[in-house]
Amino acid sequence: MSQPVQLVILITTLPGRGSEQAAAFERLAPVVRAEPGCLQYDLHQVSGDPDRFVLIERWESEAALAAHDATAHMVEADAASPAFRAGPAEVVRLVAQPVA
Repeated sequence: MSQPVQLVILITTLPGRGSEQAAAFERLAPVVRAEPGCLQYDLHQVSGDPDRFVLIERWESEAALAAHDATAHMVEADAASPAFRAGPAEVVRLVAQPVA
């Protein structure tokens, strides 16, 4: 049985463009959450900074994550994000089991 995959994704938008990130996520989230294998897909704004976000993703397996990355809606979202993001998102992959 494969291990779940958990990602923490750090996102910074161009100054004053955080609302565009939030709106894009609001449109995308229901579609992603309906994908097979999606366990969690939640965007949080960093306290005190309207242009920084943390996306938390959990997937049942590597295969589910790979299928997600290849969907048309994700390809489209990735192509649109440079319009409001300050640069590429930083993806942090967590070890499946906590250390403590």
